[in-house]
Amino acid sequence: MQHIAILGSTGSIGTQALEVIAAHQDKFSVTALAAYHNDILLEKQIEYFRPQIAVLVDQEAADRLVRRYSGPTRILTGEEGLIAAATHVAVTTVLTSLVGFAGLKPTIAAIEAGKNIALANKETLVAAGELVTQLAKEKNVKILPVDSEHSAIFQCLQGENSKNINRILLTASGGPFRGLKTEALQNITVEDCLRHPNWSMGKKITVDSSTLANKGLEVIEARWLFGVEYSQIEVVVHPQSIVHSMVEFIDGSVIAQLGKPDMRVPIQYALTYPARVATDYPRLDFKALSELTFSPPDKITFPILQLAFDAGYTGGTMPCVFNAANEEAVYAFLEGKLRYLDIFTVIHSVMQSHSLVAAPNLNEIYHTDVVARSKAKEILRAIRE
Repeated sequence: MQHIAILGSTGSIGTQALEVIAAHQDKFSVTALAAYHNDILLEKQIEYFRPQIAVLVDQEAADRLVRRYSGPTRILTGEEGLIAAATHVAVTTVLTSLVGFAGLKPTIAAIEAGKNIALANKETLVAAGELVTQLAKEKNVKILPVDSEHSAIFQCLQGENSKNINRILLTASGGPFRGLKTEALQNITVEDCLRHPNWSMGKKITVDSSTLANKGLEVIEARWLFGVEYSQIEVVVHPQSIVHSMVEFIDGSVIAQLGKPDMRVPIQYALTYPARVATDYPRLDFKALSELTFSPPDKITFPILQLAFDAGYTGGTMPCVFNAANEEAVYAFLEGKLRYLDIFTVIHSVMQSHSLVAAPNLNEIYHTDVVARSKAKEILRAIRE
């Protein structure tokens, strides 16, 4: 029996993970749930799964829930609550699906406590990949990828020697603006961004998908998950989202993982690994597949992808800066305070201004995040003025 803590239980990944768990209650129990401020949905999850503890990071949301709820689940709040959920003595696996840099501290706490990690918070490895992967080795903790692309690569590598990897071929749908040029993106709205052609995701990641920033974050994550160099990672646009990613080996063989675009599959594999468990999810009908196409990404129209590669090659604190600046810019865009094309401007400007720390410790990573966000807000103010 796996005892699960889900950090981000009311988001897209969290709710789908709970679907997986509900379908296999003989294999899983939910020990802890954590969300940011959706007290209504979290209360429903508490009533169904009866965790030992539940967390609302937002104090007002937690207060609302405490006033309504009188059951046995202990209600906690704030960052301390997240840490308590991530380190609960009964938990065996922590699914980290919090959005952004906020996932780093509780993920590190979970690793320190010896919990296996089902990782859907790519920013953890983007900001502090070397430190997190080294800590996981020291604690003998598994980091199992949940992102569909990284799960695909992980599955392609089963039974293989990672030293035989020649290239990782990381697929990208291309997002809703694939094929457009810069001029066509001048007046893009939030609503335009949120119409992803293949996946149903949260707002932040959907915007990231449209700019290819999400693929850039995944490039950095892949470097740390699979121990490859950036020169071995290639992004390939595959608009059908059927081939979730591929690995090319030194003998020229390529292994690909295919499936319907359904996040429940990689979530379940991360929670049941190394076993596979039967599902009734939709299957691929190869007779109905008319085409599978692949092309290089357009880094001229979508230059944030190149910024991510640049951050990765630079190393040190630069990936943390890339992530922090992107988060601030995307949230400003979602709030109507920044134009779509200026997301790139903010990230590029913050990276240009950064004083690199080549081999940061954890405190320096946290400090870098604060400084980069402050610089991003300064640039945002200048753009609005």
